[in-house]
Amino acid sequence: MRAVDLIQKKRDGQKLTSNEIKWLVEGYVAGTVPDYQMSAFAMAVYFKGMTTREISDLTMNMVKTGQEFDLSAIEGVKVDKHSTGGVGDKVTLILAPLVASFGVPVAKMSGRGLGHTGGTLDKLEAIKGYQVERSQEDFIRQVQDIGVSVIGQSDQLVKADKLLYALRDVTATVDTIPLIASSVMSKKIAAGADAILLDVTVGEGAFMKTVDEARELAQTMVDLGKAVGRKTVAVITDMSQPLGRAIGNRLEILEALEILQGKGRQDITHFICELAQIMLGLADVEKTIKEIRQHLENGQALAKFEEMVAAQGGDLEDLYRPVKVAHVLEIPAQDTGVISALPAMKFGLYAMRLGAGRAIKSDDLDYETGIVFEKKVGDSVQKGEIVAKVYTNGKISSELVTEFQKYVKINDGVQSLREIIEIIS
Repeated sequence: MRAVDLIQKKRDGQKLTSNEIKWLVEGYVAGTVPDYQMSAFAMAVYFKGMTTREISDLTMNMVKTGQEFDLSAIEGVKVDKHSTGGVGDKVTLILAPLVASFGVPVAKMSGRGLGHTGGTLDKLEAIKGYQVERSQEDFIRQVQDIGVSVIGQSDQLVKADKLLYALRDVTATVDTIPLIASSVMSKKIAAGADAILLDVTVGEGAFMKTVDEARELAQTMVDLGKAVGRKTVAVITDMSQPLGRAIGNRLEILEALEILQGKGRQDITHFICELAQIMLGLADVEKTIKEIRQHLENGQALAKFEEMVAAQGGDLEDLYRPVKVAHVLEIPAQDTGVISALPAMKFGLYAMRLGAGRAIKSDDLDYETGIVFEKKVGDSVQKGEIVAKVYTNGKISSELVTEFQKYVKINDGVQSLREIIEIIS
């Protein structure tokens, strides 16, 4: 068997056999299939696609290239959640302890942010002392003891994906459904949870730009999960504007604490409660939205979050401290009307340039910088009223304000957005 023959076969729109996909994945991890040939294969997939069977074969062969976590020692239905990426997405910080506060074990591995998207690990590392690197034994023991742990993905997990993702990132083959689906689901399957909630974002700040694309990706991943016996549900969620009020690692921690105390914006609070209801349902725990909100309002979810932070070395005193920046820049509205658009990608990149995100994987973060919105889409605003505050340790200038204002769209119409567009189960 030769890699060039498989590349040509896929280039011409033909189906690869299970054995051919197995050979290709194993050869790439072993180093006998070089980067330049795997790049050509990824581009062939980008243009010609893969069948459901091919994607399943690719996914399961990727799973076998690394460690698989065995969570059977943890009692109950273990649930996990994954987002395909967005701006201001601090959902895991609230959702994991909220679900765990109902006695459902949450064993979660998360990733880092890149470009305009933020990573859960980066936010958690904004808490002094928080340890994201834990052994499999410590991870399992913590979920057994307190019901929740959020850690970094093991380097030994799905080695093929680590190699292939780095390659896709520099060859313009990230945004193709077969490779996204196999990347996400190989890691979720290897991580060992019994049930998986997939948050498939769509819109200006997401990889999937249309609902049809998001639906295809969501259905593909749900089918992959179910094929290997994992209860899997996907929600298609709007990412045309940043999620919640804050963008930036420390700022998002502080917003998460607000929501965990029942003091967050009603839209994001309700959205997270809806996700919690689905995750609890995957573990056969049926709760109303009202019952779930009570765990935010009565402190049970917050107590579980604090318990997780402390168990992973985090400093609870540092957890609640305000941000420390040189400048807080207020952004006034240029017109009177209703906020009609806050383009997520524009503000994600804006926050990245402040230091809140990475342009490349080796970039250092400034955990304190970012944006807090005082107004969101659908909110009324008066000319001169503060729309947002920019937290920065860099130089301040009129250009910072002007650029921000350029992205804020205000008109006379009333428009509001609903976070969950569709549920695929």
